[in-house]
Amino acid sequence: MTAVREAKASAPDAGDRTAPRPGTAAAGHRPRVVGGRVVRTRSGALSLRVRGRAVAVTAALLVALVAVAGTTLTTGDFDLSVGEVLQALTGNGNGLADFVVNTLRMPRLVTALCVGAALAVSGAILQSITGNPLGSPDIIGFTNGSAVGALVVIVVLHGSMTQIAVGALVGGLATALAVHLLMIGRGIQGFRLVVVGIGVSALLLAVNSYLITRATFQEALEAQAWLIGSLGNRLWTHAQAIGLAVAVLLPLALLLSRRLSMVEMGDTTATALGVDVSRTRTILLVISVALAAFATAVTGPIWFVALAAPQVARRLTGSSGPALLPSALMGAVMLALSDLAVQRLFAPALLPVGTATGCVGGLYLIWLLVTESRKSRA
Repeated sequence: MTAVREAKASAPDAGDRTAPRPGTAAAGHRPRVVGGRVVRTRSGALSLRVRGRAVAVTAALLVALVAVAGTTLTTGDFDLSVGEVLQALTGNGNGLADFVVNTLRMPRLVTALCVGAALAVSGAILQSITGNPLGSPDIIGFTNGSAVGALVVIVVLHGSMTQIAVGALVGGLATALAVHLLMIGRGIQGFRLVVVGIGVSALLLAVNSYLITRATFQEALEAQAWLIGSLGNRLWTHAQAIGLAVAVLLPLALLLSRRLSMVEMGDTTATALGVDVSRTRTILLVISVALAAFATAVTGPIWFVALAAPQVARRLTGSSGPALLPSALMGAVMLALSDLAVQRLFAPALLPVGTATGCVGGLYLIWLLVTESRKSRA
């Protein structure tokens, strides 16, 4: 690696009409000059901007992630020491500790971490390409679309876990296509997409209700329980499914994060910098929908993680870009912590994690709407 040197990022051209306007910029931030250090390879083919604040926040989130995971694995109805957990994870634990850790707690924890990361990155991408802090898959309707696809498989086709995942993916992609067709010729920036998405989401919610009314009593109970969003009774098959999706899609999103940052500057500026705006948006939209769809297929709809996690991560890091990696860690911590809270604070009641994220997320949404309303008046 060559010597590390200072690099300054130029702000968007003031004359670029497609640049985000104050009050509508992604994550609610005004475009600003960003400092940092850039590390390059000798050939110059690869470079990485390193910002002290972002590194510190990422490290803190990793520490929080380890703390939440450790608490989840060691506490509960059957308390374990850290040593017993480590022995169980390495295959050297006794039978009871091995069952508690590897069969009951670890699959649920891995599922929570992967689903939280998937939802957060999905929301971060949508908020960035729409230039709107309300642009998340549960607000725009992609989550409800995935739920429709999954419910069709559950209620009508009586499918397996794999078929439910495929149904959720198809439902999410079909919803994204419908929203895109409704937005043709009008662009996908600003509150217009949010309004169209809310309308589509309401329609899909009605479809979900109709499917439940057409189901048998037992199927309706199962479907309604799934629609709340839960991490209970999650096995390694669920963890492996969402883990594989995150392992494939998250690196693709990170590779495109630099182009995503350029797209935030506006179409004209991004095109001048050599970015194929239309193609970049399409690929990132597919990645976002796929992440939300796979997460929904595994746990059911878990609301507001995709909305809140990217916002919190972006504000903590002070980043002018999408901050995908901190967003992923923030989403993983938020969902794992929420699941830990409903398990420990409300025991022996078995509350789904969707109730916790719904309550906290609803308060956050109210705060966000009030904040954006004040900005628009200013």
